[in-house]
Amino acid sequence: MLSASFLLYSTRERRETLAPHCVRCSAGEKDGGFQNPLTNARISGLIIKAQSGFFTVETSEGFVVCQLRGKLKQGRAKGDIAAIGDKVQVQVLTDGTGAIEEVEKRERAIVRLDPRPQGDYQQVLLANPDQAVFVFACAHPNPHLRMLDRFLVIAEKQNIPAVIVANKIELVNDAREIFGVYETIGYRVLYTSTKTGAGIDELKSILTGKISAFAGPSGAGKSSLLNAMQPGLGLAVNEISKVMDKGKHTTVTRQLFPLEGGGYLADTPGWKSLALWDTEPEELDAYFPELRELVQHCQFSDCSHTHEPDCAVRRALDEGKIHPERYDSYLRLRSGQD
Repeated sequence: MLSASFLLYSTRERRETLAPHCVRCSAGEKDGGFQNPLTNARISGLIIKAQSGFFTVETSEGFVVCQLRGKLKQGRAKGDIAAIGDKVQVQVLTDGTGAIEEVEKRERAIVRLDPRPQGDYQQVLLANPDQAVFVFACAHPNPHLRMLDRFLVIAEKQNIPAVIVANKIELVNDAREIFGVYETIGYRVLYTSTKTGAGIDELKSILTGKISAFAGPSGAGKSSLLNAMQPGLGLAVNEISKVMDKGKHTTVTRQLFPLEGGGYLADTPGWKSLALWDTEPEELDAYFPELRELVQHCQFSDCSHTHEPDCAVRRALDEGKIHPERYDSYLRLRSGQD
């Protein structure tokens, strides 16, 4: 099996450039020791791997394994100070390793709440994603659309553009009968099959040049899709995912996987456990695109859209402008059932 650590540098471009540009390897040997020309230099980079307090940072000069500077860890942290996807400033040390001096402000992040005796801690699954890609099978297993709705609400809340991949389209007569509703409310839906090759090139195009969160239920065919798009990618991503699923006492490795045409992909299996922990029920109106423009027309500003008179949402539902299953997902999320 191809190891995940090998895949990190497995594309042709990265294999050719890693050796001459590795900060450690580029250091000149003098008087029996390395004299790194970048020592004391402060350079910008992107965290592409995080494990046990060590961060691999990709810079214009190569890859640097770093730890956080002590000043960044002062006080009790309420969440991950640095995570994959973070843009950082790195000080290169004499031995070729580095110290992260500054973590630049995040534009957005996928965050999971971790309750602890000292208080709730925010784990960052991925910082600064450009998009979230949700893969669901059309059949075998049957698509759990309420789970998809939950994923979409979390993406909306974090202001992360979402793409839906309807996979295994060869198993149904018309995949749009299942997923077409999401197209009508403005989401991009990609229809794919590893059996026929449908949608594989389009998926590659969607991912190229971006940092993408990748998620979906077991059996949806995520690994097969990634292998079809880039040989070995799905195997390596699956290897990391298995380690992460072993339990909280296992050392967690989070990693961005490079794509041949540019960009990165991060498997984010934690979406299933992401709770809408800081979301008030009435906030959900804004995270359902088909509802948010309607609520201002309800008679009551605190309308629950369940029984009140002159409710614009229920009127749209009766007129067929809102899909009943999406409305049901909204009610379940609002009541905390899902």
